[in-house]
Amino acid sequence: MTSYLVMRRVLAVTLLAAGAPIAAQGDLSPAASPASWPTVTPKLRRDPAIERRIADLMARMSVEDKVGQMMQIDIASITPKDVETYKIGSILNGGNSAPNNDERAPAAEWLKLADAFYDASMKRSDGRPAIPVIWGTDAVHGANNIVGGTLFPHNIGLGATRDPALVRRIGQATAVETAATGIDWSFAPTLAVVQDDRWGRTYESYSEEPSIVASYAGEMVEGIQGAVGRDFMGPGRVIASVKHFVGDGGTGGRDQGDARVPEDVLRSVHAAGYPPALEAGALTVMVSFSSWNGVKMTGNKSMLTDVLKGRMGFDGIVVSDWNAHGQVPGCTNEDCAAAVNAGLDMFMYSGPGWKKLYDSTLAHVKSGAISAARLDDAVARILRVKLIAGTFDRGRPSSRPLAGEFARIGAPEHRALAREAVAKSLVLLKNNGGVLPIEAGANILVAGTAADNIGQAAGGWSITWQGTDVTNKDFPNGQSIWSGIAQAARAAGGRATLSVDGSFTSKPDVAVVVFGETPYAEFTGDRPTLEYSPQDKQDLALLRKLKAAGVPVVAVFLSGRPMWVNPELNAADAFVAAFLPGTEGGGVADVLLAGKNGRPARDFTGKLSFSWPKRIDQNVLNRRDPNYDPLFPFGYGLSYAAATTVPKLDETRPSAAAGDQNALFVRGRVAVGARLEAGGAVVQTRTDRKAQEDSLRLTWSGSGEGRFAIEQPSPIDLTRESNGELSLLIDYRVVTPSSGPVTLSIASGDKVGIVPVTAAVAAAVPGAWTQMAVPLRCFAEAGADMARVTRAFVMASSGRLAIDVSEVRIGSAPPGPLTCAVR
Repeated sequence: MTSYLVMRRVLAVTLLAAGAPIAAQGDLSPAASPASWPTVTPKLRRDPAIERRIADLMARMSVEDKVGQMMQIDIASITPKDVETYKIGSILNGGNSAPNNDERAPAAEWLKLADAFYDASMKRSDGRPAIPVIWGTDAVHGANNIVGGTLFPHNIGLGATRDPALVRRIGQATAVETAATGIDWSFAPTLAVVQDDRWGRTYESYSEEPSIVASYAGEMVEGIQGAVGRDFMGPGRVIASVKHFVGDGGTGGRDQGDARVPEDVLRSVHAAGYPPALEAGALTVMVSFSSWNGVKMTGNKSMLTDVLKGRMGFDGIVVSDWNAHGQVPGCTNEDCAAAVNAGLDMFMYSGPGWKKLYDSTLAHVKSGAISAARLDDAVARILRVKLIAGTFDRGRPSSRPLAGEFARIGAPEHRALAREAVAKSLVLLKNNGGVLPIEAGANILVAGTAADNIGQAAGGWSITWQGTDVTNKDFPNGQSIWSGIAQAARAAGGRATLSVDGSFTSKPDVAVVVFGETPYAEFTGDRPTLEYSPQDKQDLALLRKLKAAGVPVVAVFLSGRPMWVNPELNAADAFVAAFLPGTEGGGVADVLLAGKNGRPARDFTGKLSFSWPKRIDQNVLNRRDPNYDPLFPFGYGLSYAAATTVPKLDETRPSAAAGDQNALFVRGRVAVGARLEAGGAVVQTRTDRKAQEDSLRLTWSGSGEGRFAIEQPSPIDLTRESNGELSLLIDYRVVTPSSGPVTLSIASGDKVGIVPVTAAVAAAVPGAWTQMAVPLRCFAEAGADMARVTRAFVMASSGRLAIDVSEVRIGSAPPGPLTCAVR
């Protein structure tokens, strides 16, 4: 491991624990202390009869059979014949894989393929036991891979409902629609407690608050699997998978990133949903792609074996995320004994090299690199889940209860449930002048690119992985927001007209403008900032155009996270945070429009499950953070019964705008999307120079090395700048002189250019502001890759030191000689 990767392990962002803000300092070890974690008493206990069957099966299985059970292969990479040959334990359909490579394949084709894989797994003529294959799918907000399925609001919207019983009902409906296609296993629910909303999977999280996630976790598991002792794994139930264990919501807004937090934060914040989920009998746990304090969770034995399986008593399958095992140090996608030895029971693999993974795993077992005991533990867990789920006894997928009952997919009762969930998930942020509810009989103009776009309302994981290439035809049982409004308007004696660009010939009584984020899923959804549409302001222009025409404007905003929309809020009379409501646009109309009786079908009851930013630079904004200053706090949500006027909001954008990569820290703010990170023996606080808290105070304790860094939202190219005489300029004052060496660095991945600045700091007059200029070429000469800079400012020391920093930028140094011996 390089010195820079070691450095990354000790850097941490400020996050919160479940009771008080905790700065990212102290012990950031990636090794867990199991005794500090809660014990869990699952309602599902081991059944002696099942355990005897497991022992009998394993006694008759070959080593090759056992290794095959540990493989879960994407259907795009495997055939039924392969399952027969290699005795594969599980298959999955990845984000963009489907029967016949057709993402729009009808439900009957899914069931047909399920039968084919099952039949292959049961072909056996050598006297060894035939073990049925199980199929896993990402049914994360309904049976979202199946054309015609009911798509419920994504989790962020469900969090706003504050209705755990509703979540249980949604889990059950999703399981029924999934079971109708013969699929055994749903990769849900996600239990991430997202702390940085720039992460592209924020919408998969119920809330920034651990208590909300914990209140939903067991309910969703029981909705999917049934309740232990009552209807557990009965007809219409499928296997649940709680994910992604653990810390995926604390990676600083980066997919597959690193949660740099102390263990108590990992336990009390990010793992809050796991005890209730495991208590409810969750049969599988999916491990996160992400790391904890520099160590990939898929290779973290202290967490997978000592905490999850040991302390928390989990008896089911620990499965990896999609090829995540390949990211464990020393591993590839095709070879990873380390993950198995850490506690992984089943590899999730996609790609043509799965046979190499099988071969390498078999070789590791035969050589002893993976012990026989670890192999048997993994296989016993897989067999236990299959036996509990009834896959040994229920026959072919098409012969199971509810299988082939395709009328259950998009069934009227499920659509009604989704419509209820939509209405309950909407959060009213503004209703100045009582524009809402829209009066019965009104002439309504419906505008905006998202108004008649079910795919945009559904978001990612909707028919396709990213949800970007779908049309309304892909949702034959769905209803767009426009369609829902038009239907409700007619019923109330009014009329609605669709005009995407907002043009009209006869002035309407009111305009409803539906706009927001376009669909995305993991990775592509990561953002450098929470500003909505920083370049394309067409939606804002539309709102302002209608407002200028004297038309009352209702904004319906679709998004996978809270966003800085102050200009759009100012341009609308009423503003509704609709998040990603799914396929039932009528749920929006139920709250916006009054019926003939003068009242809407439902009042607004949704409350924010995530804090709403007041400024563009509030990328990390959670209720228990120090200096918490949101525009709309966690729990905010207006109703018709409780009217509030929202004043005009500040539309000022920070001077360090997204395009100004040379302004690293100016006027108390980093460039948009950048982050301040303090780790090790250094603490970051705020102090004043020209304005309140416009400067940083960095204090080193002297107890070890500490590093402070400004991390860019994406790599920047400083090649041209480092060829000339441009410098890294730091305005600073020494508060406490240094007792040890001080360095400045520029980092690019694992390439770091370090320049000693001890002499310059020592020469500074304590208490007096001064400027340090370090030529960029010095960092390049010291080894930094200036074409891909990820940290353009890193200050480190191991001695005692206190220094204030008011500005960091790249620019021309004052006249005078410049050398790399900074004095």
